[in-house]
Amino acid sequence: MFSNKKIRLVFFSFLVFNGKSIAQTTSLTQLFYPNITIKADIMPESDFGNGQKLGINRTTALGMIPLSTDINVGIGFGKKADIQARHSLIIANVAQINTTIDGREQPEGGYKTLGFTYVQLKASLREKFWVYAIGGGITQSNETFFNAQPYFYGGAARLRILGLKTQILYGTAIIYSQKFRVIPVFGFTKSLGDDWKVSGILPFRASLTYKSNKWLHFDFNSIYDGYSAGYQEFIATEKQIKRQNFQQVRFSLSANAHLLNVFNIGIEGGVGTFRQMKTFNSANENTKTTDLPIAPYLGVSLRYITTKSNVSSKFLRGTGIGL
Repeated sequence: MFSNKKIRLVFFSFLVFNGKSIAQTTSLTQLFYPNITIKADIMPESDFGNGQKLGINRTTALGMIPLSTDINVGIGFGKKADIQARHSLIIANVAQINTTIDGREQPEGGYKTLGFTYVQLKASLREKFWVYAIGGGITQSNETFFNAQPYFYGGAARLRILGLKTQILYGTAIIYSQKFRVIPVFGFTKSLGDDWKVSGILPFRASLTYKSNKWLHFDFNSIYDGYSAGYQEFIATEKQIKRQNFQQVRFSLSANAHLLNVFNIGIEGGVGTFRQMKTFNSANENTKTTDLPIAPYLGVSLRYITTKSNVSSKFLRGTGIGL
């Protein structure tokens, strides 16, 4: 006889490890019901050399759209009852990034991001769980939007369950943005009693979570993020296509509240550290590197989760996963 508790564990574990895409409270409804998250990130202007000040603001809309769900229940190896499930979804991301230097927006109109990711989960009660993802997109200024330099990524990861309170994940991600990079990925989640949990997907993020009650929890986060965006620069009478790469490590504290069963509200504050801005020319040569000082960071987000997906509802009822 298969265990509903173990089914819940398998699918909840994926949510812990999907933190790069999910900024707020991890929830089963994010994967199995259509939902949208609106988030605003603010980094006020701060000195970055030569008496200049740099500020970065970003507004993001992230949507998750379930595509299909298949469930097979039967007898597996060793003549033991088994359940196998496959769930596919699309993650769509649009963003507006505005950078300012001494109060002036550069480039004018900022950058726009458009991206899509296809994710498939395959799970079995025989402790076989895989996650596959592939996606891509563009981040461009107004002038270069139709002369885009796209980015692509993909990867696969295996989850191992080491008990009710401990799971690990390992795999490989392949990223293309001007050049290919192969990045080994290691994830973990560990419950520390009833109220505390540590989790992460290295090298991208790690979190320590405190559950105050079923409606409110706090996260202590360290997150690697940034952007790589194309823009156009005027030099004398010539126009040159360039690319600006920004990267940082954020340390922050976030509070997440679940309200009215369909809303999640998040507030996050902290600092951006190890910040660096690089400029590349059209030949992909690094023409300038600027190390930036520590700067404050503030983020606010709102997520709406619909409960009107018949396919998703059938899946949750069939596996015994509660919301």
